[in-house]
Amino acid sequence: MADRDAPPRWDRKMQQRLARGEAAALGELYDRFSSLVHALAYRVLSDEHAADSITREVFAHAWENPDAYDPRQGPLRSWIATLTHRLAVRRLRQTEAAALAEGGPGSAEEVERRVRRASVAARADYIVTAMPAPLRAALDLAYVQRRDYRQAAADLDVTEDEARRRLRLGLQLLATAHDSGPSEAPDDGGGR
Repeated sequence: MADRDAPPRWDRKMQQRLARGEAAALGELYDRFSSLVHALAYRVLSDEHAADSITREVFAHAWENPDAYDPRQGPLRSWIATLTHRLAVRRLRQTEAAALAEGGPGSAEEVERRVRRASVAARADYIVTAMPAPLRAALDLAYVQRRDYRQAAADLDVTEDEARRRLRLGLQLLATAHDSGPSEAPDDGGGR
């Protein structure tokens, strides 16, 4: 039972350390989540420089506003990912709208479709990286290696029923990437 309490305890302690202004806490937070933040930002923006900028913004926000994170609302990892997603979508929307205003090709509807596609793809990436390893392994076998559930069961050394269950649960998790509604509107509150 203690293992289940470890991440929230770490999250609360990290928030408290950030609130006290401990620079080492920011370093630990960066070390733990920078690859996640950069990957999500890059997935939305498809621009290395812009992803770097969003990564800096996310950690600056966490440093300047540690109380924006509420441990009772969920893991710090999810809060960081949500903040990254929101900032990256906002940046993409601004960039695309500016290009459109300067006479670039397309329409406002096309801009929103591109933003929506990038947003859903980033959420799907996050869901896959956050899902339990057995579900991820089953999905990898089925969709990357093109195995059916019987072959996946043999490769995973589980029953066929268990392989089907893992595939079903993994797909249900992935479906939530589309269920989040329209891309988040800009939100300056930093909350969830």
